[in-house]
Amino acid sequence: MLPDDRATKDLERFFSNDVYATQVTKCRIVEGWKGHGVAELDIEDMHRNALGAVMGGVIFTLADFAFAIASNAEQDPTVNLTTTIDYLSSSKGSKLTAVAESAKDGRRIAFYDVKVTDDEGVLIAKMSVTGYRHTQAR
Repeated sequence: MLPDDRATKDLERFFSNDVYATQVTKCRIVEGWKGHGVAELDIEDMHRNALGAVMGGVIFTLADFAFAIASNAEQDPTVNLTTTIDYLSSSKGSKLTAVAESAKDGRRIAFYDVKVTDDEGVLIAKMSVTGYRHTQAR
């Protein structure tokens, strides 16, 4: 399935109350549909730690936001239950992108894999997420 502008606008509206990800950290939705989500951010000085590298919390937030897009698009509300993240490299680029893909979707439990890369093609982090789905009408 290819993204369309209306679907992206619907996701932006749904996540507009996610102030930490969208306003504080400045994550943006690139695309999303059931089981797939992409988010990105431009690396700014505020994202860096004392050593000049992007803070792990920024990378985690971006990856978690991509998971949220993928697991909530066209589905019952889903939240992060447990997460494992591996930080593999620091970024030399100017932008980070997180891509979340469904590994297995159950009625209540969902499993997702997320990869974070920079605009130079370097794999920065990988995350495994177990989500809990609230089976109810939105």
